[in-house]
Amino acid sequence: MLISCNPDDIEGSMKLVEDLTTNANKYQQQVLEEIMTQNAETEYLRGLLGEELNEESFKKKVPIVDYEDVKPYIERIANDGESFKLISAQPISELLTSSGTSGGQPKRMPTTAEDLDRKTFLYNLLVPVMNKHVEGLDQGKSMYLLFIKSETRTPSGLTARPVLTSYYKSRNFINRPFNRFNVYTSPDETILCSDSKQSMYCQLLCGLIQRDEVLRVGAVFASAFLRAINFLEDYWQELCSNIRTGKLSDWITDTSCRNAVMSIHRQPNLELANLIDSECGAKSWEGIVKRLWPRTKFIDVIVTGSMAQYIPTLEFYSGGLPLVSTMYASSECYFGINLNPLSKPSDVSYTLLPTMAYFEFLPVEKNHEEMVQGASVQCNGDTADLNCLKEEEELGGKTVNLVEVKLGQYYELIVTTFTAGLYRYRVGDILMVTGFYNNAPQFRFIQRRNVVLSIDTDKTSEGDLLNAVTEAKLLIEPLGYLLTEYTSYADTSAIPGHYVLFWELKFRGNTDISMLDSSIMENCCHKVEESLDFVYRRLRSRDKSVGPLEIRVVKHGAFDALMDFFVSQGSSVNQYKTPRCIKSEKAIEILNSMVVRSFFCTKDPFWNLRLEAKRSSIRLVAFVVGFS
Repeated sequence: MLISCNPDDIEGSMKLVEDLTTNANKYQQQVLEEIMTQNAETEYLRGLLGEELNEESFKKKVPIVDYEDVKPYIERIANDGESFKLISAQPISELLTSSGTSGGQPKRMPTTAEDLDRKTFLYNLLVPVMNKHVEGLDQGKSMYLLFIKSETRTPSGLTARPVLTSYYKSRNFINRPFNRFNVYTSPDETILCSDSKQSMYCQLLCGLIQRDEVLRVGAVFASAFLRAINFLEDYWQELCSNIRTGKLSDWITDTSCRNAVMSIHRQPNLELANLIDSECGAKSWEGIVKRLWPRTKFIDVIVTGSMAQYIPTLEFYSGGLPLVSTMYASSECYFGINLNPLSKPSDVSYTLLPTMAYFEFLPVEKNHEEMVQGASVQCNGDTADLNCLKEEEELGGKTVNLVEVKLGQYYELIVTTFTAGLYRYRVGDILMVTGFYNNAPQFRFIQRRNVVLSIDTDKTSEGDLLNAVTEAKLLIEPLGYLLTEYTSYADTSAIPGHYVLFWELKFRGNTDISMLDSSIMENCCHKVEESLDFVYRRLRSRDKSVGPLEIRVVKHGAFDALMDFFVSQGSSVNQYKTPRCIKSEKAIEILNSMVVRSFFCTKDPFWNLRLEAKRSSIRLVAFVVGFS
C-alpha cells in the first residue's frame, strides 16, 4: 500500500493526514491483508500460515521475534544470495545497517525499492505539517547538516549501509523536487562526500555564506548538531579566513565537494567574515545559533529518548529557538510523525501512520510494588518504573492493535513490514500512549529495551540512568556548568564492581574544569545513586555487593573521539547516538585516557525496606487517584 504525497499541495496533504488518522483501523486491516497476500509464498510465512491468511491465524501461528530470531534468514541473504521469496516476495535491494549503539549490537535489516518510496512519503508529509505550524518557510533555505557513511558489500553482492546513507544516495533524494520548502544550503556533493571532516567543513561554510537565507537549521539527532557546533568552535577562524579571502582551504581535496562549494563561494566577503569573527570570538557562545543565523525559526533535531539529555546544551546555544522533533523512525521501519512539532521536547508525541506497517503492542507493566515486596520480577534486563514486559506465553499470544491501546499505558512496539521480511518483530522501543489524533493514538518514546548497567541482580535501564543523571546535574548547573555528554559502564575489575559514569562538562565562562569542587561532585555521585531504583540502593547500602558509584570527568573532545572510534568500526555519522552504556574495552580506554578528575560517592544511598514499601503505597494511591 503505497500512498503518495505532494509536499507542495498543503491542503491536500493535510486532508490525507485526516483520512489516515480517522480511518486508522481500516488501513491497518488492509495493510495486514496486503502483507500476508503478497508474501504468502515466502519460505517463512508459507511454513507458518499455509493457506490461512487471516488476522487470527497470523497472530496465533506467527511468533513474536527479535533480531536473533530473524538473523539466520538475513545471513542467508547476505552470504548466499537467497533473497527471492525467502522472507520477502520482492527482491531484497540492500541491507540497512543500524548504528549499533542504541540496543548494543549492530544489525543488518533487509529492504526493497518499495520501502524507499514509503520513506520518501513520510519525508514529503513533513513539509505540510511544518508549514501548518510555522509561516514563511518557503521564503528561505534550510541548513541541514547531513552525512553519509561508506558502504560495504556482502558475500552475495548486496550493498550494506546505514538507512540514511541509503536514502541520501538514492534517486528519491538526488532527484527530489526542489519545492519551495525544501531548499538546502548544502549542495548534494557536500552531503555525499565520504570524508566526514571535509563534509562538515564545507556544509558549515555554505551555511555561513548563505546565513541571511537560512530559516531553519538542524541535523538528524541532537548529538550530530552539537558535534557540528563543537566543530565550528574549532574551525571558525579558518572558516572566517576562507570567507575573507574568497578561497577554500587546501585540505578540502574532494573534487566534487570543492567544485560545489566554489559555485557558492564565488568572492571574498569581508563584512561577513568580520561579523562571524566578532560573534565566535565573543567570551560566551550562548545563543550562537541565533546570532549566526538570525532568521532561523527553529532547530530540527530529534531530542526524544536518549537525545533528551542534550536539551540544556541545545538551549544554551540556540538563543531561545524551538527544538523540533519531526519524525519517529528506525532502520527497521519508518513509523510516524509529530503532528504538533512546536510542542516542548518533554511533550513530544508521535502519531504512527497506519499505512507504514502493521503495528502491534505488548503491554509493559509498572511493578515498583512487586520489587519492594521482594518479588524481583526481571525480564530482558529492565526493572523499576517500566519494569517488565510480560512474555508472549504469559499474554496468551494476544497483542493489542493500534487502535486498541489505552491512554497512559506503556507498550513495546511490534511491527510487521510490507516487503522487508520482518513479521511481528520486536523493535525494542518502549512507548507511552499520550493521546489520540482522531482515531490514531499518539505515543511518547520512553526508552530502549535491553540497554542496561548491571553488577549483581541490579538492572539499570537507559531511562533509569537518564533520570538519575538529570537529577544530579541540577547540582552543578547553578554553578555555571553544563553536562554536554555522558556515558557509563559497569566496572567489574575489582570486587565489588561499581558503576562508572563519564561526564564531559562545559563551563559558561572560562573556569578550568580541573578546578571542580570535590564535595559538589561527590554530591553528584550521591544524587545519581539516590535516584536509582530500590534494588540498586539495597545492593549498595545493605548487601554491599555493589561498590560506590564513580564519576570521571573527561576533557573537551573526549566524546568526539569516542564517536570517531565507533564510526571507524562501522557506525554512521548521521545515525550515531552516544551509547549510554559501553562495553567495548577500546572505547573505555579512549575515555579513560582523557579523564581530568575522578570522584566517588562517599556515603551510601538511602535504603529502608519499610519506608520503601510506604513510598510505593503512596505512589500506588496517587496512580489510582490520577486515573479515577
